Amino acid sequence: METSHGRLAVLSISPPVDFVLGATACCMACVFTNPLEVVKTRLQLQGELRSRGTYPRHYRGVLQAVVAVIQADGLRGLQKGLTAGLLYQGLMNGVRFCFYSHAEDVGLTQQPGGTVAAGAAAGALGAFVGSPAYLVKTHLQAQTVAAIAVGHQHNHQSVSGAFETIYKKQGLLGLWRGVNGAVPRVMVGSAAQLATFASAKEWVWKQKWFAEGSWMVALAGGMISSVAVAIAMTPFDVVSTRLYNQPVDEMGKGKLYRGFCDCFAKVSGKEGPLALYKGLGPAYLRLGPHTILSLLFWDELRKFTNQHQGS
Repeated sequence: METSHGRLAVLSISPPVDFVLGATACCMACVFTNPLEVVKTRLQLQGELRSRGTYPRHYRGVLQAVVAVIQADGLRGLQKGLTAGLLYQGLMNGVRFCFYSHAEDVGLTQQPGGTVAAGAAAGALGAFVGSPAYLVKTHLQAQTVAAIAVGHQHNHQSVSGAFETIYKKQGLLGLWRGVNGAVPRVMVGSAAQLATFASAKEWVWKQKWFAEGSWMVALAGGMISSVAVAIAMTPFDVVSTRLYNQPVDEMGKGKLYRGFCDCFAKVSGKEGPLALYKGLGPAYLRLGPHTILSLLFWDELRKFTNQHQGS
């Protein structure tokens, strides 16, 4: 959005261009936030299907977890799964922003509840397309030395090796294992993010806190949006991480969970309802900066592209 005659005007960006801009923006953000994604994944897998107090807690918070990862895997350990993460961000968010841009073009977002519906649909489509990359990312981020390992250890040697191993053992469908947890996760997060960002940014703009056209409007909107995303998304994120990382039998079926609802029930039943908010701290610390940076980069790239197209 940018100002025009005192009102907010929708940027005119074609969906294919928005695919590239959305992918680029989220990949840029991913580089900065991937260490927190590693910590979040470890915390969400810690104590899997075990009652509190019956397992060793290798990770006791964001800072201690960061130190533990560095001690075990070195500084490079904080960027585990980065390549797969960039692939996921590029695919998922490129599709997501492209679809949302098209929804804006056809006027869907101007209808009551349109931003939420468009955000949810865009998230579902993006999650499906990017699911194989997220699967590999989760496997790689969970991998570490035995002393502080949590969750099942898949022991992949590389991103390409992970894709090859999964395909050989489980076939094409194996690459989409866990997608039933990813779709609701991203639908909820995308709907919350895009709906709250659009309204929050407009609200901030109306307050006249910042100069006309300032990038601070998008930054403030992203800060508000990230709170809603973290609260809404974390339970779905925990379930999604568990589904992606669980071991499978020779038929490619999960050994711990049959699907989204089964995982949700087992986690809350065996670990307590609060287990669905495991990793909330790093989830917000990751989602906050990632939401802010990705939406800020996307907004600024769209403005730059729009200005370039009109020159």
